[in-house]
Amino acid sequence: MDDLDVRPLADSEHRRARSLFMRSLHRPDADDQWESVAGRYEPGRVLGAFDEGELAGTTISLASSIAVPGGAVLPSAAVTGVGVRADRTRRGALRSLMRRQLADVRERGEPLAMLHASEAVIYERFGYGVATRSRTVSLDRFRSVLRPEAPTGGRVRMVDAESAAKLLPEIYRRIGLCRTGMISRSDGWWTSWLAALRDNTVAAVHSDDDGVDDGFVLYEAKVNDHRFDDGVITLQVLDLHGAEPAAVAGLWGFLLGLDLSNRIVAINRPVDELLEWWLTDRRQCRVTSVGDDLWLRLVDVPAALSARTYGQADPVVLEVRDAFLPENSGQYRIAPGEVRLCGDRPQLSIGVDALASLYLGDVAVSDLVAAGRVAVHDPSAVAAADRLFATAETPWCGTSF
Repeated sequence: MDDLDVRPLADSEHRRARSLFMRSLHRPDADDQWESVAGRYEPGRVLGAFDEGELAGTTISLASSIAVPGGAVLPSAAVTGVGVRADRTRRGALRSLMRRQLADVRERGEPLAMLHASEAVIYERFGYGVATRSRTVSLDRFRSVLRPEAPTGGRVRMVDAESAAKLLPEIYRRIGLCRTGMISRSDGWWTSWLAALRDNTVAAVHSDDDGVDDGFVLYEAKVNDHRFDDGVITLQVLDLHGAEPAAVAGLWGFLLGLDLSNRIVAINRPVDELLEWWLTDRRQCRVTSVGDDLWLRLVDVPAALSARTYGQADPVVLEVRDAFLPENSGQYRIAPGEVRLCGDRPQLSIGVDALASLYLGDVAVSDLVAAGRVAVHDPSAVAAADRLFATAETPWCGTSF
């Protein structure tokens, strides 16, 4: 599409962009949903691609932030609402939108962009890489029991929808971005998330021994009619956060104690959650899937690399290749407390998409070497790079958008 026009949409065009996006996902676009999601369409951050005056594609970004290794919180763009009309695909609309969006994000001083990918083969060509993973777990409620030494305490209470709308954002802010990969949740995010929940969604809040609210869970009951099916009642856990292990374990204990339920299924949980270690029978925590969660894009490579901390190791000269944003390409000397561009001969070479997977610490450099994603020019640099990029915990996002 040589004549493609990509520009920020006016506020009056946001509703049309939402409609295009929903249709690209083959989902209905109900008018009664627009009011709850309109707050996610931030002025100036909604882009449209026009072909001969017709809206052919769209994408939006939300002003957000993310915790990176070492505890720094970086401004970042949460990319969502990406869609191209079915009769305009494979003609360059998505590439043009991504290029304009990343340029806009960089101009805003946001060194990172992030998204959840509907398909895993779409975004690597634009420099995104898988940065966090999550798992889905299933438990037999009758056979799953917390150990007496599990770090429980405090109390759990159920709250109504009105109270949840006030309490849950407050608790999430109080917890803070305490773990690498966690991202901020805006008021617009909370409005659309809570509005999307069904009438049978239940909210429960954990408070510590001093009465301070420090965790919450949202869950729904899926009931199979015993007259036509097996009569199993499954509790589907949609969102669970706690400031400390005691809050998380306490919320799990609450779920396991709910009568008239047979099974608990929780999505989007950390791959290193200690649930197995809290159970008397660890085999009752069945991991049914592990998949990619947050995809990350280093929009400003030197700024992003300089913002995180590194382990103790000899410096490594890393060549970064970024064909989509070539201004990021170059050799970076990485050492504890220092990242700088240099003209030294590279010891390792990496694409910016693989660098995104490495950035939060979810994968080791040596693993990417074994996978063929990192080129090695100096074999002694691999072990040093492993130590530099290693993190004490596995990153986890825990927020859909």
